[in-house]
Amino acid sequence: MHSRPRWQRTVDIVLSTDPKLRQRTGMSLLALVLMVCSAMVMLLVGHAGVAPLRWVQWWAAVSIAGLALMLVLIRLRCTLHLDDPGLDIPQMAWTITSGAVAYVLAGEARGIVPSVLAMILFFGTFGLTVRQVIGIGLYALANFALAVALVGWLGDAQSGVLDTAYALMVAIVLGGCMALNMRIQHIRARLRQQRAELAQALADIRMLATRDELTGLLNRRAMLDLMQLEQRRNQRTGRNLLLALLDLDHFKAINDTHGHAAGDRALQAFTTTVRATVRGTDVLARWGGEEFVLMLCETPCEHAADLLERVRCAVAVLAVPHAPVPLTFTVSIGLARALPRRAPRSHAGARRPGPLRRQGRGPRPRGGGAPARAAPCGQRYGPHRRLGPVHPLTAMELASGPRPSRRSTRPRPAFSSGSVAGLYW
Repeated sequence: MHSRPRWQRTVDIVLSTDPKLRQRTGMSLLALVLMVCSAMVMLLVGHAGVAPLRWVQWWAAVSIAGLALMLVLIRLRCTLHLDDPGLDIPQMAWTITSGAVAYVLAGEARGIVPSVLAMILFFGTFGLTVRQVIGIGLYALANFALAVALVGWLGDAQSGVLDTAYALMVAIVLGGCMALNMRIQHIRARLRQQRAELAQALADIRMLATRDELTGLLNRRAMLDLMQLEQRRNQRTGRNLLLALLDLDHFKAINDTHGHAAGDRALQAFTTTVRATVRGTDVLARWGGEEFVLMLCETPCEHAADLLERVRCAVAVLAVPHAPVPLTFTVSIGLARALPRRAPRSHAGARRPGPLRRQGRGPRPRGGGAPARAAPCGQRYGPHRRLGPVHPLTAMELASGPRPSRRSTRPRPAFSSGSVAGLYW
């Protein structure tokens, strides 16, 4: 690995490697360099005899020392607790005051000061608010008005026309810089607003791409991505992964009888109830119209069965709020456990395909496709037993594969990739 050049290491030492601190230190260093250049010009004027050299030397030393002190404070992180950690306003106020003093000292060369004033004011273009720009502009106007009055009082004024031209030029520079700064601040404010609106729009698009608008749950696409991720993790680590498929019974009849608004409220009430019943680590997603998928990670099958029984009981006693008539419904639940390796051929039901069977008490439903309602609430399930052949599935295929029609008696096709112990109860 090649080391960085020496000059880059030196720059990092002077300006810091922290991006924000580096920016503040760089701007302060630039202001100091410009002040040094201005002091050299003033010293040149003093050596030419236009301005008093001794006073110019004192002015240069004090002006440079003030900005150097602020640079050191910024670099040593002594200003981080301030509202203006870059000391933009103090540096601008200091240089404006120095410029006003230079206007008094420059004598016949005081016409060079307005250009320096413009450069000072443009330092606050990107760091100040509109109110701060107005305040610093008024401060500059007061300083230079005092400087013009002091020049007249000291009797150092030149011809009246020339002094008036200097004063008007200072006023024009101040007004123009303030107007441009305010315009730039308005543009920056509009850009910030547009950026915030764009960020909100992107967040809304991201939510619509991954969330169901009605229930706020993960949608099918987002759940598929999460299932693929968990399946790869399951194959790598062998962690227990369970998927439960929840289907609201006769939900179409609710829409046909009470309207789609009542159906939407039923879905929202169901979502709220299930999320309040399951754990915070469980992931619930809306898979279809009235179908939901619940992902249970690191959960034993016995605990998952108890959890889903609590869900079934909670839904059975649920009363949909704000419904035109008392509205209740039930839910059928299927559970599948993902196995990280292919199940042996001797696995139950692996020799021939067949419909998923119900586990629990009660008669087997007719039609073969739809699961029957679970045992009554409060009745305990006996030992897990298979009442019929269960064909091998994968956890992904259980949720993403086509479900048989409620009127169809055709058995599900067998899948050959991986295996899952799938049950309806």
